[in-house]
Amino acid sequence: MADDPARYEITVAGHLGPTLLAAFPALEARQRGTDTVLTGPLPDSAALFGVLAAIETCRLELLELRKLPRA
Repeated sequence: MADDPARYEITVAGHLGPTLLAAFPALEARQRGTDTVLTGPLPDSAALFGVLAAIETCRLELLELRKLPRA
């Protein structure tokens, strides 16, 4: 459906604890090796830029940003 929000997979360096994960309530987190992968729908580019700003504010190292294909 065209109105579905785009889903993203965002990989940051390191394992994020509960305090840092609280900065990303709309995203699901999982560990991949030594990194954390945040996945979930973001309704628009403003939401995506908000997540990227939070990554910068938390001084996390962004490793990868992928827009996932629609199902």
